[in-house]
Amino acid sequence: MIEALKHDAIIEKVGGRFKLTALIQKRWLELMRGARPMVDTAGLTPMEVAIEEILQDKIAIDYETSPGLRPDEPDAGA
Repeated sequence: MIEALKHDAIIEKVGGRFKLTALIQKRWLELMRGARPMVDTAGLTPMEVAIEEILQDKIAIDYETSPGLRPDEPDAGA
């Protein structure tokens, strides 16, 4: 298991488990399609890269273009 996912800090940073999952999935797909990583990728899988980008505040949810994921909406998974 990826160490960062064992702690609630990353969940709280994004606003809940479902929002975290959506953000990781979206970024993972971008990376798999050739997007440039924004962190050092030495020895990391694309999923680990996405998680590291979240932890380093390199990516976040764009609430303007993501209906249903506004920060004022409670996340049932939190």
